[in-house]
Amino acid sequence: MIEHPGRPQLRDLWLALPVGLLVLGTLPVTGRWGSEGGSGTGGPGPDGPEHTADGSGGPWTWDAGEGPDLTAYLLAVLAVAAVALRRWPLLAIGLSTGASTLHLALGNPYGPILVTVAITAFSLARRVALPRSGVAAGLGILVLLAHGPVSVTPLDGLLEALPLSAWVVVPWCIGLARRQVLETRSRRREAAQRSAMDAERLRLASEVHDVVGHGLAAIQMQADIALHVAERRPAQAREALEVISRASAEALAELRTTLAVVSPQATSAETHAPTPGLDRLEDLCTRMRDAGVDVELEISGARRAVPSVVGVAVYRIVQESLTNVVKHAAEPRAQVRVAYLDGAVELSVVSPAEPGEEVREGFGIAGIRRRAADVGGTAEVETDGSRFRVQAVLPA
Repeated sequence: MIEHPGRPQLRDLWLALPVGLLVLGTLPVTGRWGSEGGSGTGGPGPDGPEHTADGSGGPWTWDAGEGPDLTAYLLAVLAVAAVALRRWPLLAIGLSTGASTLHLALGNPYGPILVTVAITAFSLARRVALPRSGVAAGLGILVLLAHGPVSVTPLDGLLEALPLSAWVVVPWCIGLARRQVLETRSRRREAAQRSAMDAERLRLASEVHDVVGHGLAAIQMQADIALHVAERRPAQAREALEVISRASAEALAELRTTLAVVSPQATSAETHAPTPGLDRLEDLCTRMRDAGVDVELEISGARRAVPSVVGVAVYRIVQESLTNVVKHAAEPRAQVRVAYLDGAVELSVVSPAEPGEEVREGFGIAGIRRRAADVGGTAEVETDGSRFRVQAVLPA
């Protein structure tokens, strides 16, 4: 995830402020590493041999020098400015390493100016993806090491290169690890959001399938009856058309209520329509009887309030089962049993089946199983050759 740079934020400026005070405040405390000859980074001076351990100098002695000049302050300011510009990580790492290496090449001591390199190296790994950030960090190391003199021995060069490189490598690795952690969290969050959206789409599809499938099954049954008796018994055909009208109106109303949940333009009346539940099972069975299905409803046990999700699941399972009776049963007849048990609600829908008929797993039966599983229950759909049976047990 590469962040798009914008104007420096206040926190970038607040971070640059203490870093600037640290870098600029320590510049007066200056000196030179090396001999009296002024070699800025170790080794004998140009005018004489190395000083001995008696305090007269040498490649690892600290000599008090004159105060920092204007160039040293200017380079320090540029390095601090890189911290404020860390939203542009490539610019920031180039500015901090360039200013720092010039600062050291002019004979100024190692010091807090290298903190600016560490901060920009961290921001580089955080804000720029691989491999660009790795290449930029490598170039930053080369720039930082460019100030080293050619007169030192290989061992001296190695001893100087390792700690200098660490000012880039260590914070860059920390920033890279932080970036990977945040990217992993982001991917997990996006995956969870996609999963939630998919689950909601599936739930909505199941609701629409149950509502529309149930209404269309009843309409088709009555339409077939009306076509069959239209000429011989016009009165019965008219009754069938009236049932079709009621079934279509009820299906449209229920579909409107279902879709109102995801519609920002839904009215209060649509979103607060009656919720399907156990108390509406009788209405459901009455509509199916009007559609021509002989439905026997039996409710046993002490009735009590159950969670709304359980009530909706019971209603939809019965609704889908009765829809399957209309479409697939050998006879338009069904027995619906609902029993209030201790800590659960048990329901069953039994209808005649064609001899040798097998259970065909479709969207409706899969929806029955899923609705039961969503509330922590179980559902079984089976046939014994003469009867088709749906049974579910839901915790309540």
